[in-house]
Amino acid sequence: MEESLISKKELLELTKISYGQLYRWKRKKLIPEDWFIKKSSFTGQETFFPREKILERVEKIKNMKDDSSLDDLAQIFSPKLSDIKLTGKEILDRKILIKDVINICTTDENLEAVYSFYEILYMDVVQRCLMDGSISIEESKIVFETIKNNYNKYIEKNCEIVFVRKMGVGISMVLGLPNQIYFEKSAKLVMRLNINMCIEELKLKLKELF
Repeated sequence: MEESLISKKELLELTKISYGQLYRWKRKKLIPEDWFIKKSSFTGQETFFPREKILERVEKIKNMKDDSSLDDLAQIFSPKLSDIKLTGKEILDRKILIKDVINICTTDENLEAVYSFYEILYMDVVQRCLMDGSISIEESKIVFETIKNNYNKYIEKNCEIVFVRKMGVGISMVLGLPNQIYFEKSAKLVMRLNINMCIEELKLKLKELF
């Protein structure tokens, strides 16, 4: 399915931001370079954006820019992972993850065990999938192993994790973006999750808590 686009003119009109603001946010890396899509039109060349992504990003920037510097926002929106480390107890006390998810993803029952941002991210992806209700607990373990073993190939790149089911058998994979996926009729795309979006939202959650 092709992504819906919005023109730069329509974006500026809808969001009530200026041309200067838009390109300042681009220079500050608040808006990814690859969201600026050049297309030929009857007037020459026009800039378009992925509609849902850019509208959501602009709204977030507008809501947060009064409380955070643009450099701080750039850190949040960057696909670079945080260097934060938390114990299992801190993760539970701050309601970042629920205990059942930690138990699914690790055999370490020691709540003083320390987890990196990577590990928290992987468990957060599992929690999102389970909360969505699209996959089972056993399938969530497949998702966890897939992202744990493969995300290192996509660090700081735009990517997603998908889960496909065929005749009751589930397969999970990490894919670079942009992409288009096509399956045979008997296979069903059960879950599709943008990992950079998960990183961004996890950073926001941690920023609010610390």
